[in-house]
Amino acid sequence: MKRYDLRSDTITLQTPQMREAMYRAEVGDDVYGEDKTVNRLEAMARELTGKEESLFVSSGCMGNLLSLMIYGGRGNEVLCANESHIIQHEIGAVSAIANTIPIIVPSVNGIIDETKLESFIRPYSYDMGKSAMIEVENTTSGLIYPIEKMKAIKEIAERHNMKVHLDGARIFNAVVESGIELSEYAKYCDDITFCLSKGLGCPVGSMLSGDKEFIHLARRYRKMLGGGMRQIGYLAAAGIYALENHVERLKEDHENCKLIRDAVASTSWARVLTYGTNILFFTSDSYDISKIVKKFNDDGVMVLCECNACRVVTNIGISQKDAQEIANYIKAFDPESING
Repeated sequence: MKRYDLRSDTITLQTPQMREAMYRAEVGDDVYGEDKTVNRLEAMARELTGKEESLFVSSGCMGNLLSLMIYGGRGNEVLCANESHIIQHEIGAVSAIANTIPIIVPSVNGIIDETKLESFIRPYSYDMGKSAMIEVENTTSGLIYPIEKMKAIKEIAERHNMKVHLDGARIFNAVVESGIELSEYAKYCDDITFCLSKGLGCPVGSMLSGDKEFIHLARRYRKMLGGGMRQIGYLAAAGIYALENHVERLKEDHENCKLIRDAVASTSWARVLTYGTNILFFTSDSYDISKIVKKFNDDGVMVLCECNACRVVTNIGISQKDAQEIANYIKAFDPESING
């Protein structure tokens, strides 16, 4: 059986066209602001988000961390969902590096319950942490953050003189699925990140956008974190190519994920937990899901086991034909084989 990699949308190799764009990039020293390709990419991000300035950073983790350092910081609190990346997947950098105190607020599948949010915002007291910012993530495990909720959260933040950071690692999945422009989502946050190295298929990099003062500080703190790079136009060229050619194709990933979701739902041994855009989580009530995941991997269907669930992420490396073959494999899968 052919090997199908569904572990993440970060594992994809670059297309020949993207590599050609990287090869031909005009470069300079970005620390001096002289890399024209980086400057062009940052201008594109400004236009897409509607923010005053943008900054190319090495990763979504760095983008999130810069926001936490600027809007959070020592003795200040960030309100966020337990499922958010800054809690689950960034090795505690929110506290260890940004010195920001994470406060977990009620949420369902990573989407904050805005009706309960204000009860977690502290009134000023000299002996307590200050509620400084709120973090939201769109998409969250593939689920689109309802824009009405984002708007309500921003209104709450403004009433309490707080900032909103949007971890938009997969925001373009939300954009193409919902039809809502990126700049519209960006209205309801003070700063926003989006990844180039996830569904868009780039080898590395994320964009951070906000007002001029914020990006001025972010550029300084990026240097502090060792993120001041030199001739990075080769990487920025991949981002430009992706923004021009790979955004609309995300719809293919969504269609492929739905095809696989339907196959899972048709079985007697599996149960869908969450599904949205290009990410599917499912489990089994009758069989050990970790053994099922191992069997999938042994058979060439590469997936991950997370929190007693199988995670499937469609990506640029999975064609419609591939998705159909994966769906057929799932429909024919015998869970008793894991006991053999």
